[in-house]
Amino acid sequence: MFRKRFLMLMTVLALASLACSVTVDLPVERATPGPTQEIDIQVEEPDANEADVLLTFGAGELRLSPGADGYLISGSATFNVEEFQPKIKVNGNKVRLETGDFNLNGVPSFKEEIKNKWDLEFGDMPMRLSINAGAYQGNFDLGGLSLKALDISDGAADVRLKFSQRNKVEMETLRYITGASNVRLSELGNANFTSMIFRSGAGDYSLDFSGDWQRDAVVTVESGISNVVIIVPEGQAARVYFKGGLTSVDVRGDWQKSGDQYSLEGNGPVLTINVDMGAGNLQLRTTND
Repeated sequence: MFRKRFLMLMTVLALASLACSVTVDLPVERATPGPTQEIDIQVEEPDANEADVLLTFGAGELRLSPGADGYLISGSATFNVEEFQPKIKVNGNKVRLETGDFNLNGVPSFKEEIKNKWDLEFGDMPMRLSINAGAYQGNFDLGGLSLKALDISDGAADVRLKFSQRNKVEMETLRYITGASNVRLSELGNANFTSMIFRSGAGDYSLDFSGDWQRDAVVTVESGISNVVIIVPEGQAARVYFKGGLTSVDVRGDWQKSGDQYSLEGNGPVLTINVDMGAGNLQLRTTND
């Protein structure tokens, strides 16, 4: 299953490169699958007020959720390429969890089915979380944590991220930078952020701003040739300021249009979304459409 998804993502990335008239000459990376290994991952909470956590993940499947009782990070890694064995580095409050020694600097060549899966849980300690990933499948539930900042950067990805519960502390910035991907972000109102930045290349993207809003927030969306769906619940005050080239705007729900501004009436905190798209399709929705 992962091999099929991975090849699909690499195809999307290649097509996106051709669409931009860019000549890409990538080397071939070779990996040799061996026996499947599963190891436990446990990282103690550092002796500090907060943790600075960086996950560096290449190709594979990454699952994140709350629930690490008594630990900063707890879970397992399953892999059958020796170079994928995770490495943990701790220096004060800085924690680094990396995908071994395999550097994905070109198009990978796998003669057999590969396995590389992390299934991790986070604890309640306040943290700044950064995720740097390549071509992978991600399934994240970051609800109920204490994230002071979240920074995600990935390549050709297939990601589902949600905040099933309200983030316990105010998040300064939620930043997501992605390439040619399929990304769905859900219940973003529970992330408890002040500002959010989402930048993407060609792909299919859904940003659902449902949740328990605590304060006014500003969101910046910049996307290339793509389909972007923005969902805001009815009753949430919102303003969308749109700037785009060859982009159509499809509106459903109680959105009111005035020039390039779209608004939803509501009470409480105000959500301001600035959208800049090169080409594609922007869809504005409400949760009751």
